[in-house]
Amino acid sequence: MARIIEPLIVGRVIGEVIDSFTPAIKMSVTYNNRQVYNGHEFYPSTVAAKPRVEVQGGDLRSFFTLVMTDPDVPGPSDPYLREHLHWVVSDIPGTTDATFGREIVSYEIPRPNIGIHRFVFVLFKQKRRQTINPPTSRDNFSTRNFAAENDLGLPVAAVYFNAQRETAARRR
Repeated sequence: MARIIEPLIVGRVIGEVIDSFTPAIKMSVTYNNRQVYNGHEFYPSTVAAKPRVEVQGGDLRSFFTLVMTDPDVPGPSDPYLREHLHWVVSDIPGTTDATFGREIVSYEIPRPNIGIHRFVFVLFKQKRRQTINPPTSRDNFSTRNFAAENDLGLPVAAVYFNAQRETAARRR
């Protein structure tokens, strides 16, 4: 399990976005059949459509909440708007994918302006099927506070990718 957690520590996801946790569920995030691995870079044009997020664990009686944020807004050197919320899906049954859940906050396309941004997917196991309270704003979001307010506890899985502004030359 250390191999799973280590890139999250090195990438400062653990510490800045979430507390240290023990991975208990396998989560797979893919954009156009390209799997997300910790720290890999994706072009914004590649992540324009919602990813497929599979929860590989638990059972159909287990429910999960997925949160996607950007902790580097407006830029990584001065992220004073940390975090920006990109997506929330709740009531995802175990062994299925996010399309079976309830979208609380619609998917927002990552569009970094300055520097290299981290886009973090965090999966929480719900204690039961429950009503998740949507945040009042996408800006100044806190994954930790959201988890506490909705009684979600520590994450069971997390993964992140990097993206930066795409120049016209890169899109060709």
